Amino acid sequence: MKNVELSEKLVKILNLRYEPVAVKLIKKGQHLPEGFIEPANNIRHCQSIMRARKGESFIIPAEKHACVVGASSLGLVTMPPKVKAGEFHANIGLFECADAAANMISQRFELEENSTIATVVGPLKDFEFEPDVVVLVDVPETLYWLVPAATFFEGGRQAFSTAAFQATCVDSTIIPLLTGKMNMSLGCFGCRRSTDIKNDEMIAGIPYVNLEKMVEALEKIHEGPMQKARKKEG
Repeated sequence: MKNVELSEKLVKILNLRYEPVAVKLIKKGQHLPEGFIEPANNIRHCQSIMRARKGESFIIPAEKHACVVGASSLGLVTMPPKVKAGEFHANIGLFECADAAANMISQRFELEENSTIATVVGPLKDFEFEPDVVVLVDVPETLYWLVPAATFFEGGRQAFSTAAFQATCVDSTIIPLLTGKMNMSLGCFGCRRSTDIKNDEMIAGIPYVNLEKMVEALEKIHEGPMQKARKKEG
């Protein structure tokens, strides 16, 4: 019931367009959770996120991941040589040369190769266990409020890491998981080409361990600063 409550509060307070999405990475030696089905066809991590925000749930084993770039960062498969060398991304046309693309890949956050056996993705409200990360997809004004929520109790600034590729797998899943801090992304080429994310939408990934505290902060600022800003009151 905790996840149901957290999800309902996020939707209500932020006026979210979609359901908060939970992501769990199943490591070698861990049991696969029950109640989730494999997708009929191979699917990209970004596609599973975008479908989950509209109510679908999946358990996706390594062999069902359609994007080897995303799958390799999630620890599901070995990174293909052409991806590591930069050839794959250079051929898309967003880098001048393979060396530039390889530099991006060398700096990405990633899990150990073949350390993960599956991803579980679905609406947070449907998870009866703790996910690793919660992903929100919405417009910048809506996701902005996660910043004061993240800094409400201790202050400080937020620094976000992103790149031209891997908005959901790296930026919104792996970085929050490995750093323990929220991260945001404007989207990426693959995500914008392969999913129904809208032009005015972006993505935020929140470590689940931080979520309850952030929701508490959102409740505190909802009736005051949030309403004033949204109503354009001085």
